[in-house]
This record gives sequence, structure tokens and C-alpha cells, in this order.
Amino acid sequence: MVFGSVCATRGLHLCGAHSSLAVNITKKSNNLRRKFGLTPSTVDRELGTRARAALGGYPDTDHCSSGNSLRAVVKTAFNEAAKAALRGEISVDVSVTECSNPANGDYQCNSAMSIFSELKRQGNTRFTSPRSLAETIVKELPDNNGLFDDASVAGPGFINVSFSTSSLASRVQMLIQDSDGKASFAQSASNSLPKRAVVDYSSPNIAKEMHVGHLRSTIIGETICRALESFGVEVVRLNHVGDWGTQFGMLLTHLEDNSTRGGYEIKDLQAFYKESKIRFDKDEEFKERSQLAVVKLQSGDSVMMRMWREICEISRKDFEDIYKMLDISLTERGESYYNDVIPIVLNDLVNKNIAIESDGALCIFENEDEPPLICRKSDGGFNYASTDLAALWQRVTKLKAEWVIYVTDIGQRKHFEAVFNAAKRAGWLTSSDETKSVRLDHVGFGLVLDENGKRFRTRSGETVPLKALLYEAQARCLKTLQARGSNLSADDMEEAAQIMGMAAVKYADLQNNRLTNYSFSYDRMLDMKGNTAVYLLYTHTRVSSILCRAEDKVLRYSIALPSLRVTFPLWFRISRCMT
Repeated sequence: MVFGSVCATRGLHLCGAHSSLAVNITKKSNNLRRKFGLTPSTVDRELGTRARAALGGYPDTDHCSSGNSLRAVVKTAFNEAAKAALRGEISVDVSVTECSNPANGDYQCNSAMSIFSELKRQGNTRFTSPRSLAETIVKELPDNNGLFDDASVAGPGFINVSFSTSSLASRVQMLIQDSDGKASFAQSASNSLPKRAVVDYSSPNIAKEMHVGHLRSTIIGETICRALESFGVEVVRLNHVGDWGTQFGMLLTHLEDNSTRGGYEIKDLQAFYKESKIRFDKDEEFKERSQLAVVKLQSGDSVMMRMWREICEISRKDFEDIYKMLDISLTERGESYYNDVIPIVLNDLVNKNIAIESDGALCIFENEDEPPLICRKSDGGFNYASTDLAALWQRVTKLKAEWVIYVTDIGQRKHFEAVFNAAKRAGWLTSSDETKSVRLDHVGFGLVLDENGKRFRTRSGETVPLKALLYEAQARCLKTLQARGSNLSADDMEEAAQIMGMAAVKYADLQNNRLTNYSFSYDRMLDMKGNTAVYLLYTHTRVSSILCRAEDKVLRYSIALPSLRVTFPLWFRISRCMT
């Protein structure tokens, strides 16, 4: 899987539930084609390689052995026809290619010339020319449930075939199996994927608002999950929230000092955290009490645990509001979840001479030129590396993940490379019989900047809260709908604005290069004429409206499955834009 160009396989399901569109258009619909600005040649080009790839073909390499691609089906049909035509006189394995000129058909078989030459060399004169052999092969082509609409011979013996629209429709129907209309794809033998993958993404911090910095991890991570699920991979979505450590000693001590009990919101917690950090840096007595509070928390002190749980719950509710807006569901596995596992994991690394003590700290050295991965501080405390090592061990040994993917900013790449290297050296990634190996990937991404190419911040210099960004996108969409004089009810208009706003934010992120920074612009992402989700949604609506109003009954569409019928390739381009 190429994460740099990964796209969401649910298409516009990224912004909510949309029905799959199956369009029934006849070959007489030239006026409709012109209305879309599509000539026959542009339709054919669009259908070409990418369309057949989406239907199960493999355009760049010959994966006929996979058995379920269009090319494999075509090749099998031609091999059967050639065998019948030759009556066992020689054994052949034909070759098939896509037609370079779509006007000639979808696929072409040029093997008649080489077969005729071999027959002639053997003295077999049953066929007078390669063309006569090709014509016989065409006659012997199996029906294959109406696979081909047309088969013809051109020139000295080029056999061109065109798929029937019913066969293409049946293959698309096979892709759209689930009730929510999302696509699912069969894995080929040449591209087997693991049965279970763990994707670690989003990862906000407790007692802090999710900010614009969490946007890319959340959207890209969810997209990867949906892409893997469309290929039948069981995906475990994990939210590695920051819910443990020194910062909680500061916050809890500050709350105790101010006798603050309950009734606060995430913004209050964030303010308290900032106040506690100032005190921690300036007040030695407060610093010592904060460090003692961490010890009490980690030892399970009932008062500290109660306050900590309350803080986590307030944060969790705020996170869930955002995930609900984005149509995302994750399993929370915070740093605290791995607290009891860390000593076990570090002891394993020590026993295997991978982690060694250096200046009082426990370190993992990869080479002399690189700084070590510190997995236990000199004061005996644990850190991010401690937790990440324990989390990876748990995911591989307990969750039995065959692929673990971390979606964080690109600045953490070296950290995860060190963690991955330690896991490999410890033997965690290879099965006892060495027949299986766990795959690890860090999917990095660039920053979200403002329109001036600077860090995206509020006027006061604070990081932009993610919820505020999403609400702003939704509000702008609502304003646009209201300005257009929509006949929707107030509730329907709110829902439409929410769908448009969330789709716009997701699409704006995914269309950019994952590895580079990009400038966030409300105006660009909500442009009705640009490369935006709003434009795609508008196109979807316009196409649906045109088809609904079509006077010719055969132009009307049906979304009823399994009775999917298609009579012109234009439907495929339209449906690809909308599903």
C-alpha cells in the first residue's frame, strides 16, 4: 500500500452515509453526455486503465495468476477458445493486452499470428491465414455469462473484444456488498495482506483540547483503516492518548491547592495545566509536591486516582464530540494502559543485552553515531520510549497484530525507527518458527499551516482548537446554503452543512502531499469550482437531479441491488466520482 497517495475507499462516505449510484444509460444518450462535457473519447480515456483497475484488473503488470482480475478472466476465455479451435493440435498460452485505442474495444489478443506461424512450421495447413485462425477463435469464445458484448477480428488477425455492460455491472455489484455501500475488494495471491492490523492514530493529550495539529493524524489514520478494511483486513483502531506522567502530578497538585472540585470543562483543564506548569518551573516546593503526587498516582492512591479519572472523563467527552463529527470511532489505549507492562518489557530487553545502563539511565544503542533511545530515565521514571516499547510488545504478543502502523508527524520518524529496531533485535516481530514477520510502519506527515505559510494559530498566538476549526467549516457551509435560498428545512440544512463541512476538511487534507506542509484555507476548501469535496457533492447532486428529471425512462437510474443494470460506460465515470 502506498500511503503517500492513499485515498479513502468509502469516497464520500467520509462525510456521512450516501447511497451508491447505479446509472442506467443507453447508447442513445449523446445529449446527456454533452451536458456533462464528455465526448466519447474523453469517456473512453477515463474508463481506460484506472477504471479496469478499480474493477479488479491490474493495468501495470500481468497478474493473470490472481484469477479474479478482468485480464485473467479474458485470458482464460481466449485460452479456452484457442484450445477448442486447435483441437489439441498444439498447446498454447495466449497473451492479452488492453486495447491502445479504446475505439477498437477493451482487450486485444494478438496470439493468432504466432500460433499460425507455429502451425505452419509444423506443416499444419488447416488454416489459410492468421486471420482465418483468429475468426475461428472468435467463434469458439465461451459465453462466460455474457462477458463480451462484441468480438471482432481486425487486420491480419488482431482479435478485439468489448465487455458487455451487464458483466461490468455484475463486477461492480460484487464490490458493493455491505449495507452502507462501501466497497470491498478481493485480495490477489500476489498482493496478500495481513489478517489483522493495528493502526495507532489521533493520540490527543488528556486535559488539553484537540488542536489543528491532530487533524492530519486523525484523517490520514482513519483513511488507512478504511482502505485496509475494504480489502478484508481486520483493523484495530487505537487511540494512544497522553494520560500519564509528570504533567498529571502538576495538574492534580494545582487543583488540590485551589480546592477546585468538579464542574469544569476541557478549557478549564487546559488553563489549569498552564498555571500548574508556570508554578512547576518557578516554585521548587510545588515541584517537589508535584513529583510526590506522581508517585502517589502511580501507586494507586484513591484520592489521586479519583481526580485523575474525572479529568480523563472530561477530556474523553470532548474528544468524542470531535470524533462523532468526523464519523470516527477509536478504542482508547492511553499511556496508563501499559504501565504494568513496562517493567516486563524493559526486563526482557535487559536480559537480551539490548538495553544497557548508561549514566544511570537505561538506554538502547543502535550505533555509536546516533544518540541512544532512553527507555528509563536516570531517576527511575518512565518516558515516551518506555510506553511505546511496551505498547508495541503488547500489540504484537497479545493482540497478535501482523501489521502495526503509527500515524504521527514526520518529526517523530527517528524515534519510531529506534523503537522498531529495538523490537526487531528483541525478536518480537518474528514467529518462533520464523515463518511470519510482523510489519511495522511509521506514516509521517507535514504540518498544517495558515494561508501565510506560518503555524496555524489564533490571534492570541494559541494553537487553533480542532473543534473550532470544524465548527467554522460547518458554519460557512450553512451560510452558503442559506444564501442560495435552499428549500431544505432548518434541520436538514444543518445536517447538509455538517456533511459538507466535514467532507471539505477531510478532502482538503487528503488531496495534499502527505509528507509536506500545506496551507489551510477555508475559501479554497469550500470552493464550488475547485478540486474540493464541495464540488464533488455538488456534482453528485446535479447528476442525480438530471437523471431524476430525464424524460426517457431508460435514462432513469436505480440503486436497487442486486438488479444492477448498466447500458453505457458513462455511468462508471459518474459513479466513481460519487462513491
